[in-house]
Amino acid sequence: MNRTTDFLVIGSGMAGLSFALKVADHANVVLVCKSTLDETNTSFAQGGIASVMYEPDNFEKHVQDTLICGDGMCNEEAVRLVVANAPQQIKQLVQWGVNFDRTSSGGYDLAREGGHSEYRILHHKDNTGAEIQKALIAEVKRHPKIHVLEHHFAVDLLTQHHLGKQVRRRDGNIECFGAYILNLKTQEVYTIASRATVVATGGLGNLYHTTTNPPIATGDGVAMVSRAKGMVENMSFIQFHPTSLFHPGERPSFLITEAMRGFGAILKTSRGEEFMQKYDPRGSLAPRDIVARAIDNEMKLSGSDFVYLDVTHKPAEHVKDHFPNIYQKCLSIGIDITKDMIPVVPAAHYSCGGVTVDDNAQSSIRRLYAIGETSSTGLHGANRLASNSLMEAIVYAEMAVRHSLQHLPDYAIQTDIPDWDYGGTTHTEEMVLITQNYKEMQQIMSNYVGIVRSNLRLKRALDRLEIIFKETENLYRKSILTQSLCELRNMIKVSYLIIRSAQDMHESRGAHYTLDYPSKRVKREA
Repeated sequence: MNRTTDFLVIGSGMAGLSFALKVADHANVVLVCKSTLDETNTSFAQGGIASVMYEPDNFEKHVQDTLICGDGMCNEEAVRLVVANAPQQIKQLVQWGVNFDRTSSGGYDLAREGGHSEYRILHHKDNTGAEIQKALIAEVKRHPKIHVLEHHFAVDLLTQHHLGKQVRRRDGNIECFGAYILNLKTQEVYTIASRATVVATGGLGNLYHTTTNPPIATGDGVAMVSRAKGMVENMSFIQFHPTSLFHPGERPSFLITEAMRGFGAILKTSRGEEFMQKYDPRGSLAPRDIVARAIDNEMKLSGSDFVYLDVTHKPAEHVKDHFPNIYQKCLSIGIDITKDMIPVVPAAHYSCGGVTVDDNAQSSIRRLYAIGETSSTGLHGANRLASNSLMEAIVYAEMAVRHSLQHLPDYAIQTDIPDWDYGGTTHTEEMVLITQNYKEMQQIMSNYVGIVRSNLRLKRALDRLEIIFKETENLYRKSILTQSLCELRNMIKVSYLIIRSAQDMHESRGAHYTLDYPSKRVKREA
């Protein structure tokens, strides 16, 4: 089923869906997702989306909060771009049918989260991402120019390296012509040629044993772009969400939104003692990297597997109204959050780095755009400010739309792309080999490349990873393609990028903390 299209969009989260909707009035779109449209990181986002809406808040406050949280590593131009465009994108989401919570007077019911100096988080109860995803899916399904391919996996990007000398660019730049796409039901590999390609494959949380990300978050986009010789940056900055529900055996870990701390919940040790003031004057509302390390340290000091988040001092009805899903989830395992403290533990949550892009969401590969968590725009720096990521996704989707539509006439479809080479891939892989390497990869990343790192740990991680890299590449070359094999290959590639990036960081900064170099964390008084 080889085909051509104006736009090939890989990924169905907020970034991919909003891009598809915005270009589909002008061009044809093929949207590929390896599961179903609703299984994305966006769907799991509880807290909300950040935008300046009312005084006394203003753009400059939002900018400064983001810069401080990013620990001196943000691109200020990118920060100002996102902050300034946020209110207009909120209007667009509302037009698409997103229902944000409102007050009795009709205004938006804004929340506050860690690192924010004002109330600026728009939300829908405690399942904002699911509400946004639902609205965007409905719009996409109604649009006649968007063709959705569910249960299809993007194996690799098509560049001139696949096509031979006849399309070598004189300027030496790499160019993307589409992608090889695996039909997960038939195991056939299709060629989809496009004028422009958009990578919006989301995060990479499943590199770690404990993560809030769904199973599909395996770093596919970053791996594909890196293999295609595209630029990738800031991969060492993996943000661990401080508070996921401690419930051994459950995967993914259930997220306890940061909005609960903004609501007034307090972190306490396993003995019930407050501890965050020892680490930061902002207490439980300090930026995530500080809170996650503080929890990690308290757990090591006490030998406990968790700490507590206490919201029992707040009115019970208010708690249930603001956090109905968290209330029901905890109740299902015997915890009444209006009476009982919630056991929580940090979990891999968000990648602040990714595919290097400019203000138009262009990657270093011509005709290839990257948006959402797959990209590195410079907005987050070394540490993401809560609820900035959903806004980044839709703002940079808008930037990519403007640039790609303007240049679409210059992007010709490449017609002589070779079919996928099945030669030598006659073996069906043994799942035990994939499963074992997957577990080893997670152990390596969790034990050596987690919240706290060191030069020795990183060196050991790289040595161990090299072994399973060789084993997996050998398996890939001779096996019929499957989702599990392709995902493992991608995760090993991204793990390597994270380790090498961390080794190049000769300081502790934001989400990258190492025992070998002192922290230069930017602090602000409460």
